[in-house]
Amino acid sequence: MKKLFVTSLIVAVSVGLSPLMACSGCGCTSASTCTGNAATASTCTADQTEKLVDIVHTAEHAGMFKTLVAALGAADLAEALQTPGPFTVFAPTDKAFEALPKGTVESLLKPENKAKLQTILKYHVVAGNVMSKDLVKYANAKTLHGNKVGLTLRVNNATVIKPDIKATNGVIHVIDQVILPGTSQPITGHANKVPGYATDSIVQTAVNAGQFKTLVAAIQAAGLEGALSGDGPFTVFAPTDAAFAKLPEGTVESLVKPENRATLQGILKYHVISGTLGSQDILAAHTVKTLSGEPIYPSVMVDNAAIQVKNIYCRNGVIHVIDNVILPKEQS
Repeated sequence: MKKLFVTSLIVAVSVGLSPLMACSGCGCTSASTCTGNAATASTCTADQTEKLVDIVHTAEHAGMFKTLVAALGAADLAEALQTPGPFTVFAPTDKAFEALPKGTVESLLKPENKAKLQTILKYHVVAGNVMSKDLVKYANAKTLHGNKVGLTLRVNNATVIKPDIKATNGVIHVIDQVILPGTSQPITGHANKVPGYATDSIVQTAVNAGQFKTLVAAIQAAGLEGALSGDGPFTVFAPTDAAFAKLPEGTVESLVKPENRATLQGILKYHVISGTLGSQDILAAHTVKTLSGEPIYPSVMVDNAAIQVKNIYCRNGVIHVIDNVILPKEQS
């Protein structure tokens, strides 16, 4: 896969990686004090804290994967994930397992449900060393507002909350939900390049779609219709009418008032990137096959919004449909 740099994801790793490493021999999970198997409260050296362990032991030392580790044991998969591999594990936290319907975990851990548990766990594992940069090309992109919008890796319905935790035999990406085989499909999409028949502008395409009435009204109230009908090209993360309806009551009515035009312009420009950024320019991989034999579907969150439809190409750019209005920090 292409080796591309993912800035904000790497920053997230550098902040969160240290507590997930263990000192060899002493069982240390901190850069300062040895615990667990240590005979004394001696201090770990820098060299010790940098030593990696396998995926299973890394998860054990982290302390937030107790349910996952127990499930791997019950499914007889722990030993396999200690072999050289390499493996990529999308690891749900204990909180992620707690979010499952009551009694689900207890049922899956029963011996008679071992095969089902194995299938679910294998759906979280990919053969090979797949880093976040192998899945996402961009971690952020500068909008016309001037701020950068965050593009965070997702797998099916789960968000990667901490990527690229290295182990001796692979890598762990921490996710906030358990992903289940057969419950997700790729995001609806259009062509991966500008089709020859794309003759309508971004604004006219939005009008024709019928689900962007509020967005079109806001663009007109902000005096941006002419700009977004011009040559561009632009990439627009377009909230649907349902997305605008999620805002507090009266917000839209207030924003379209003439005295709030500058604020409205800032919010709308935060949804627009200069240039044509198709999904293939954001993601390095749209599907990845797991050890269960079924694929998972990488995507991105745009700040707090999920892309519902990708790659609606227009004469002067591309639209990606999102399910929430995203706000610059000063307005959020």
